[in-house]
Amino acid sequence: MTLQELKRQDPEGMYEAVLAFPKQLTDGRHRARRVQLSQWPQRECTGVVVAGMGGSAIGGDLLKALSSDHSRLPIATVRSYTLPAWVDASTAVIASSYSGNTEETLTTMDEALARGAQVLAITTGGRMAQKAQDHRVEMALLPAGLQPRAALPYSLSALLTVCERLNLVSFTDQQWQEAAEVTQAQAERLRDPSAPDNPAIAMARTLQGRFPVVYSSEQLEPANVRWRNQIHENAKTLAVGNLLPEMNHNEIMGWARFGSELGQLAVIALRDREDHPRTQRRLEVTRSLLKPHAACWHEVHSQGRGRLARLLSLMYFSDWVSLYLAILLKVDPSPVGLISRLKAALAES
Repeated sequence: MTLQELKRQDPEGMYEAVLAFPKQLTDGRHRARRVQLSQWPQRECTGVVVAGMGGSAIGGDLLKALSSDHSRLPIATVRSYTLPAWVDASTAVIASSYSGNTEETLTTMDEALARGAQVLAITTGGRMAQKAQDHRVEMALLPAGLQPRAALPYSLSALLTVCERLNLVSFTDQQWQEAAEVTQAQAERLRDPSAPDNPAIAMARTLQGRFPVVYSSEQLEPANVRWRNQIHENAKTLAVGNLLPEMNHNEIMGWARFGSELGQLAVIALRDREDHPRTQRRLEVTRSLLKPHAACWHEVHSQGRGRLARLLSLMYFSDWVSLYLAILLKVDPSPVGLISRLKAALAES
């Protein structure tokens, strides 16, 4: 595959968007630090909710993963129309919608306002920005013009930075710089589709015509979700996933018959050195039991020292694999036609 061949199938420039991830991560951090939040949060918080869908919600998963071992506040990611019953005036609700027009997130924003919650909006504009202005809700504005999934560096930079005010996370300049440097090094290694040693191309070739199954520890759930979503939206290919140790108590039995259909499954196992030692051992045993029956078994190891860099390295690799898989399948990675049709049908009802 040459770059010229890729670009013929990528008229909207998903390749350039993926390539720009590290620079957007740095730019997003700078932009987020300049956001003036004079009145948010207004009071001490007893809980945090991140409301969003798709790429606008995954930052909430990342926030939970990065703060789970030290945060004293419960953090929930809401991907629906309703908020948990415990949301009240002492809850920080962050409504995240890149377009500003996401139906579910606008509905939860209305509910949060009705309950008197401490609401913050992260968006490029749309109805969310207008609603925020009407209700004097503070906003972190993102740069417009990107596919929402390609805007992840901006949306997560805004979310993680504003949440430093809640003492949920705290990043030094060196930690954020490391995340940008690790992903930039990945970009340099993965950007040439004609390179014979490009691991993203190699993995995409083995996924072609197969059914991807993503396994990881619970701590790597944001990366697991990102892998599946990127394969869905970029490559227009169905993918599923599960978390260890939970899948060892149920899903593993779905492999028990060792039927021929297992030969269509391509397993992607995400690994990190901070996974619990017993979870690491469980994954090794799981591999020994399942690998002989799957079409292939890939292990993707996180890169970097800090947790932010390591999680983003796993997520960023999925951007490249799903992009190249789309090109191999001869589909345009940018449009999401079924989503657009579904939204149009809902708008009529």
